[in-house]
Amino acid sequence: MTTPLRVVVVDDQELVRAGFVALLSATPDLEVAGEAGQGEEAVRLVRATRPDVVLMDVRMPVLDGIEATRRITADPACAQTKIVVLTTFGLDEYVFGALRAGAVGFLLKDTPPADLLRAVRVAADGDALLSPSIARRLIDAFAVTPPATVDTGGLPELTEREADVLRLVAQGLSNVEIAERLYIGAATVKTYVSRLLTKLDAATRVHLVIHAYESGLVTRGGERRPA
Repeated sequence: MTTPLRVVVVDDQELVRAGFVALLSATPDLEVAGEAGQGEEAVRLVRATRPDVVLMDVRMPVLDGIEATRRITADPACAQTKIVVLTTFGLDEYVFGALRAGAVGFLLKDTPPADLLRAVRVAADGDALLSPSIARRLIDAFAVTPPATVDTGGLPELTEREADVLRLVAQGLSNVEIAERLYIGAATVKTYVSRLLTKLDAATRVHLVIHAYESGLVTRGGERRPA
C-alpha cells in the first residue's frame, strides 16, 4: 500500500482552512499532517511534522505566508517539504515574493478541487505548478518591460535543444505538452528540465520561467530575443 502524502494546511480563515482539510482528508492518497492559522505557527508545525507539501496562505497575522515560506525553505531539515501558495488575490508582489522565497507553485483559492489535489501531488513529485491564469499573467508581467538586451552573462551555454525546452517551459507548457511540441518523449523532456535546473542554478521549474524572462532570453509569447 502506498504511503499517503502528508499535507499541512495554513490559512487564517478557519472556514477556508476547514474546507481544505475536509477535501484532503477525503482523498485516500493524502493525509493532513496538521493545520495552522498564522505564519509563525506554520513554521513551527512544519519543522515538527516534516510534511511532503504545505498549502500556504499569503496574507496572515503575525507572520505572512511569504516570510513563513522563506523560513521553511531556508531550513535544511525541511528540504523535502514543498510549498504551494494559495490566495484569493491575483498576480501582485505576493506572487513574486512567494516564488522567490521558494514556493513551487501558486494557485488561486477558487481553483477547482481536482486541480488543487493534482497540485499537491505534482508538488510532492518535485515539479512546479501555477494556475493557468497566474502563469499567463506572470509571463506577461515580465514581457511588459523586458530587458533592453539579453543578459548573456547570466546564462550558461545552452544546447539548441535545451534552449528550445527552456523557451517552452517559459510559456507555461507541461512536460507532456513540450514533448508533443518537440516530438520527443516526456521522460526526455524531464531530463532536459533537470539539466536546465542545474545549469541555471534554479530551485524549481517556476524559477526557470522567471530566469528566462529576467535574462531576456524570451519575451511575450516565448520569442527568442536577439543577443
